[in-house]
Amino acid sequence: MSDPGNIVLVGGGGHCKSVIEAAESAGYTILGILDMPEFVGTTVLGYPVVGTDDNLAEYVDKALFLVTVGHIKDASLRIRLHERIQSVGGRLATVVASTARVSRHASIGEGSVVLHHAMVNADAHVGKGCIINTFANIEHDAVIGDFCHISTGAMVNGNCTVGQGVFLGSQSVMVNGVGIMESCVIAAGSVVRKNIVKKGVYSGNPALLKIKL
Repeated sequence: MSDPGNIVLVGGGGHCKSVIEAAESAGYTILGILDMPEFVGTTVLGYPVVGTDDNLAEYVDKALFLVTVGHIKDASLRIRLHERIQSVGGRLATVVASTARVSRHASIGEGSVVLHHAMVNADAHVGKGCIINTFANIEHDAVIGDFCHISTGAMVNGNCTVGQGVFLGSQSVMVNGVGIMESCVIAAGSVVRKNIVKKGVYSGNPALLKIKL
């Protein structure tokens, strides 16, 4: 396995731990983690929290970056961190865990991570800054917008379209050919059987609007 180089992780919470394991498996050398000031000097799985996002510029010439903050209420914090990294000239890594499978006919955007045992099938397109979580499946010809979180075991079937900033909960399913508009939340275990065209929180089988956003 070739060495993809150095990486600095931005965000030290629970999602960071999953990304650490994936990055290790992909051969990255993790230089450290940037997090909130109160966590500087602590460690996450043995890796030091070396600063905050105010220290991004110090690592621009030393490493790639990956945002390792999870989807907290919405994607806004992840988007801001990506913009902050790019504003100082930082480059974003794309991390694919060693046990994940990404078709050579698929595309994964910069700053995205594909975690263990996930599948991205032929001619699928995953945008930038996405989380494709453990055992998630992105089927052929699906399109995942920027800054989406496709949770553990979620199933995005063929020819589906997921708008920017969507959170697709664990074990949720999109049937073939349906779409979800941007910034929606689909609860765990839900089944999306028709296009979702109103922003909100959806749950159930079929997935129905529960809360307008």
